Amino acid sequence: MTSLEILGYTAACLTTASFLPQAIKVLRTGNTASLSLMMYIVFNLGVFLWLIYGYLRHDSAIVVANMVTLVLALLILGMKVSNMLKGEKGA
Repeated sequence: MTSLEILGYTAACLTTASFLPQAIKVLRTGNTASLSLMMYIVFNLGVFLWLIYGYLRHDSAIVVANMVTLVLALLILGMKVSNMLKGEKGA
């Protein structure tokens, strides 16, 4: 593994890990009241585009990090939308 690849994997691990506390909190509590729907829509789109970019560049660090983040972010977005449709206080 080259030093450039190590740099990429380190960056990928740090950015993905920084998202984990928020994802865990929301998935545990189900409370999405403080989350912006528009922010999560745009965030998911951005992560998806990074995933495509990494795939097209054959960069596994970008692909793996964004696959993990996209799954978590889509779960949160789904929970936010579900809470809003139910009219729950935690939406």
